[in-house]
Amino acid sequence: PAELPQFSSTECCSEFPFPRTQSIDPHTFMKSRKDRKFKTLLLLAFIIVLSGAVIAVNFVYRSVDDSSRTVLIDIPRGDGFLQIIDKLDQAGLVTNRPLFTTLAILKGAARQIRAGEYELSSSMTPVEIIAKLVKGEIKFYMVTIPEDLTVREIAALLAANKLVKESNFLDLARDGRFVASLGIAGDSLEGYLYPETYKLDRSMGSREIIQIMNRQFWKRFTPEMRKRAAELGMTINEVVTMASLIGKETGFKDEKPLISAVFHNRLGMGMKLQSDPTAVYDLEEFDGKIRRSHLLRDAPHNTYRIKGLPPGPIANPDIDSLKAALYPVKTDYLYFVSNNNGSHDFSSNLTAHCQAVSRYQILRKK
Repeated sequence: PAELPQFSSTECCSEFPFPRTQSIDPHTFMKSRKDRKFKTLLLLAFIIVLSGAVIAVNFVYRSVDDSSRTVLIDIPRGDGFLQIIDKLDQAGLVTNRPLFTTLAILKGAARQIRAGEYELSSSMTPVEIIAKLVKGEIKFYMVTIPEDLTVREIAALLAANKLVKESNFLDLARDGRFVASLGIAGDSLEGYLYPETYKLDRSMGSREIIQIMNRQFWKRFTPEMRKRAAELGMTINEVVTMASLIGKETGFKDEKPLISAVFHNRLGMGMKLQSDPTAVYDLEEFDGKIRRSHLLRDAPHNTYRIKGLPPGPIANPDIDSLKAALYPVKTDYLYFVSNNNGSHDFSSNLTAHCQAVSRYQILRKK
């Protein structure tokens, strides 16, 4: 083999130089490590924030569950924010309490939730539930108060709809100071709760509902009607009392002015009104049949025993009865008797009246 070329050490190093080992600055090395660590933490924080945002958005805009349960939440006056959250949680409408509470605070719910009953659904999202609470979209009840109900019957009807406590309503309806504050010259609200269809909610309570119904009465009892009452020499309470008798005697609008005429004529002649409904007004239990024993009762409103009008209304009349009390037809009728179909037969003298009574009694027996 050919001999390899010989190089001197100087030539070798000059032709094939080896890299020299560089020295590393320790401060630069530590700074680089810190930068990498900071960037890692920053990335981790970003991932956590992003994940939290995704979870929060998913929570806010996702329905509570897919069952579409309807839940009624009653929020009485005086309930605090955390108490309301408790009720929602107990009803199964809160899947993440910390997130729900935070969202409610951000939406201003802590101070803006209106008392009342809310109809919510599990198909709603948390943001929808909170929006409904903040807007005060409470559940309303359309309640019709028929004409000629007594205060006791109205209280029972409202209590059946869970809008009032019956005893509280009756106590307030007989509270002298409260009655006087409504401009009523009497010891009861009987006659002054106008029969109408009302939009009510369970946060109102007895006082507010009574005020609503009474305002409707004064709205219907116009200044012209007040003037007419003065022309007849009657107080408002006397007009309302007569109207309540008229309404209890007949439900026929066209017949009411005739019933009114009979009562006005009897009052003018000093005759007892002898209105059957007055004899049973104060009975707590009544089966609907008026008997002779009822007519003989010594009761404050019984017009078979007292002369003139009763001391106050016996029901809550509508506008037709109120107008009839103020505008009776001109007639000499003094008597009337039911003809078995809800209307009445009218007579000007006792003989004709007795004949009518006998005739309809025979028909009733047949």
